[in-house]
Amino acid sequence: MHGAADIAGRLWRAASLRRLPLWVLGTLPWLSLRLLPGLLAWVAWCMWDGARLRQKVVNGWTGWLDAGVPSLEDSSALLLDADTPLARLQRQRLLARLGALDAPTVRRVVRPHIGTGLSWLLPWLALAAFAWFLGQKPPASAQAAVPARAAAALPIVPQLTVTATPPAYTGAAAGSGAPRDLSLPEGGVVSWCLKNPEAGATTLELSDGRKLEVGKQCATLTATESLFWRWRGARYTIKVTPDAPPTVTITQPSQMVQELKTGATTAAMALSVQDDYRVQRATLHLTLARGSGENIKFTDREMPLPASSNPRLRNWSKTWTLTELGMEPGDELYFFVRAADNAARPHTVQSPTYTLRLPAPEVEDEEETSAMPVLVKPQSLRSQRQIIIDTEQLIADMKSTRMSAETVRERSESIAADQGQLRRRYGQFLGEESSLFGGEEEHDEHADKGGQMDVLHQFGHAHDEAENATLYDEGTKKILRRALVAMWDAEKALRAITPKAALAPEYKALAAIKELQQADRIYLHKTAFVPPPIKEAIRMTGDVVGAASYAREQGASNEAVPIELRELTTALSGDGALPALWTRTAHDWVRERLKDDEQRLAAQRAIQDVQGGCLRCRPALRAWLRAGIVEAPVLLQAQPVTGTPFTRAYMDGGAR
Repeated sequence: MHGAADIAGRLWRAASLRRLPLWVLGTLPWLSLRLLPGLLAWVAWCMWDGARLRQKVVNGWTGWLDAGVPSLEDSSALLLDADTPLARLQRQRLLARLGALDAPTVRRVVRPHIGTGLSWLLPWLALAAFAWFLGQKPPASAQAAVPARAAAALPIVPQLTVTATPPAYTGAAAGSGAPRDLSLPEGGVVSWCLKNPEAGATTLELSDGRKLEVGKQCATLTATESLFWRWRGARYTIKVTPDAPPTVTITQPSQMVQELKTGATTAAMALSVQDDYRVQRATLHLTLARGSGENIKFTDREMPLPASSNPRLRNWSKTWTLTELGMEPGDELYFFVRAADNAARPHTVQSPTYTLRLPAPEVEDEEETSAMPVLVKPQSLRSQRQIIIDTEQLIADMKSTRMSAETVRERSESIAADQGQLRRRYGQFLGEESSLFGGEEEHDEHADKGGQMDVLHQFGHAHDEAENATLYDEGTKKILRRALVAMWDAEKALRAITPKAALAPEYKALAAIKELQQADRIYLHKTAFVPPPIKEAIRMTGDVVGAASYAREQGASNEAVPIELRELTTALSGDGALPALWTRTAHDWVRERLKDDEQRLAAQRAIQDVQGGCLRCRPALRAWLRAGIVEAPVLLQAQPVTGTPFTRAYMDGGAR
């Protein structure tokens, strides 16, 4: 019997799940109508349907099993009553087979005998619809209770409609609706209209102190800054988003100054231009520089960048051949991107200037830069590269052959002398002493015909002109100082007979000299003065209307805080009356000094609250006004001290 109860319970659960959608769907209309009597009636019907369903399962589950499970061999009745030993044996076999009965098989057995019952749902839905219809129609007694003249005497409440129209260049659609917070691009138009003009005109208060009348004619406002407006005690914010200029991103080359490899034949460029609404125009400007020193020639080119399917974005990339760019060894190519958007007043931006440099073949002895004056170089003055070669050769000879100490000293000091001469040659450009073209240790004795000694010529020697130290900019001077310090270190190491330690500063000096070579060509954007156009209509007519006066303007007041603002902040610290026209003073100060939108709107809310009579809002307004004071004067005043006979006698006694 236990096995029979188990299989009957499984069939009952499958039948309940079969009818569950009907029970759940029937509750939804009454829940939406929030009608408790209807919901209780439906629950009662579901309980009746469940009891009827259970009775049906109890009476017929054995027949359902015989019809749905052929492996039971029409012996399901033995699960309830098995009197003979043979019947009990058959019952055990049936229970073993029922243990392997899965859930899909149980649902398949129940499905032909238990329906979904959705047809029962139709009369209940009709009943719910009838109840909803009765709830929509007011009773006749309530209609008769309100007289017609009482309804006519009710005041008409104005109904306001707010329309936000973005600027035409944004391409955004206008939106209308009830009063609400708005977010609008800069230059958009906000209009307020009455749905029922017969209600009479109404007034809107703006945060900057202005008032707008809305009646038969709509009120409009061009949004140039964030503000809020108040109507019938409620505040609504208009957040203005300024139009952002285009952004230019150059991804290739990755460095501002890109030096191409020797023998390169191509150069890659990749960039993108993006705007919040539309990129109206984007151009690539190329400038090719060729030559050196004063013989440099610039060639300019301009190329428009093609538009893409997305008007807000332009991606462009190209791998140029050096032939297309017209570059030869030793040339430099400068390029930048200029872009403009489609705003009413277009924003034009320009990217930083990038440089593509194709190095020229190296010249062995040419180390001086064209930024330096040309000096006559004696044959005995060796270049920094030759000094490095001599030092490396000395180190190699010391390792491969057994050189005497005297020979090593002689060669090392010879290289050190060359390094010292080269150091003094470059040092003269910083105003240092130079004895390159005169005797370093010899000073001629000079005396005049009268036998007097010329001390200056006998014990002194000439220095380079100090003017040379001011011929170069600070960046060039820094590079020169770095080269001279490295040459000093190399010379000291060579004179100490340690040529291996001198290699590092020698290479450092060579790098500084090469940096000076590469700096002899400087690219600057062309700038020119564009005079204002002359109005030929009023030329030589003697008309001075609109001309600026040559008279000097009177000096403005040195007071950091106006007297009106000081009086207002003092009055706000108490509960007394405020100065006349204080709202104008507060609005002007807040508009001028508070640049952040959130702070400015908060200060303007405080002004409205204080104007409305809120005494508790005065400290907040006073704090916002004081926040706009950036540089307050510091007044040092001595504290008044009252002199009494006792204090005078005490001071006299202390002095004695």
